[in-house]
Amino acid sequence: MWPFISPIDLIRYLLVWRVNSSLVWLPRCLTAEISLVLGTTIAERLPTREAAPWRKALAPWDEVQGKRKLKTVPQVSWPVEAVLFAYPGKRSYGEGELILWELKLLGQSADHGLFLEVILPAMEAAATTADPRWPRQSGLWGHFDITDVYAARGNRWEPLVQERKLDLRYGPTPVQWAEGLAFGSGFGRMCKRLTWLTPFDLSPTGGRRRSDKKIPAGEAPTLSRLLESLIARMTIFLPGKHHTPDDVWNSLSAEERASLQAALEQAAQASVQDHDLRHAPQEWPGRWIGRQTFAAIPSSVTPYLELASILHVGNHTHYGCGTFVIT
Repeated sequence: MWPFISPIDLIRYLLVWRVNSSLVWLPRCLTAEISLVLGTTIAERLPTREAAPWRKALAPWDEVQGKRKLKTVPQVSWPVEAVLFAYPGKRSYGEGELILWELKLLGQSADHGLFLEVILPAMEAAATTADPRWPRQSGLWGHFDITDVYAARGNRWEPLVQERKLDLRYGPTPVQWAEGLAFGSGFGRMCKRLTWLTPFDLSPTGGRRRSDKKIPAGEAPTLSRLLESLIARMTIFLPGKHHTPDDVWNSLSAEERASLQAALEQAAQASVQDHDLRHAPQEWPGRWIGRQTFAAIPSSVTPYLELASILHVGNHTHYGCGTFVIT
């Protein structure tokens, strides 16, 4: 196991939903609606004291709910560290078709009991209940079955629910996600291209939209910026709260610090040669999406980029923003 990832607690769940009505239309940003509906359902099912942080976290939705057209997704995250990542797909689904998405519980929230006792029951309720608060024509809620759930062990998915039957004997751990993964070893040649699968926003506080159709020259993320965003992301895995990137550096062994510093120095020499980064769709959080081409991505940098793609970087990671592939 790569030493740099040893303090990372993470459970990855792959959810398979089967549509059980003749037609379902998905919103442009499925993860935003999953966050709202599941979060609201969870808050309503919990005792008052436990529900309070959920209601507080979801409060920004109160300002935009009921509007005929959602222009911006509110900056919301659950009171637990979670990433909702919908696999790329179409918007219309017929009966029997599958919708796949991934739930990642991170840090202190990487708790299988939380999934079984809080999140999965809320998901089951949302699958069978057509709530008038979610009145989208041919909407998803109340019109699907949770057929399968898998948990990641390295690069394999192990079954937790199969054909709607839950295996209570299986309990994924917060470290099995990394078993057998050899970061950076899966590339037989030098990579040059980075393609964003979801929009990203690496600004310090979540930037506002500009009128530019494409990202201004010089603002396309460099490899150094991506590694710095990864270091900032790693703060959530340290014990306690309110950590800084300096705390991450201080938590590393001398060998790990030297390795990361060398990667940062080599990343600084890999310039952005070309990019096609444009505004994210209006109903998505994040600022930009598209692809970037570098002179070359140093082999010392690829393990950190692979890790960043799993953890998601920048703002709005709760909605799945900030992940990519390198080729």
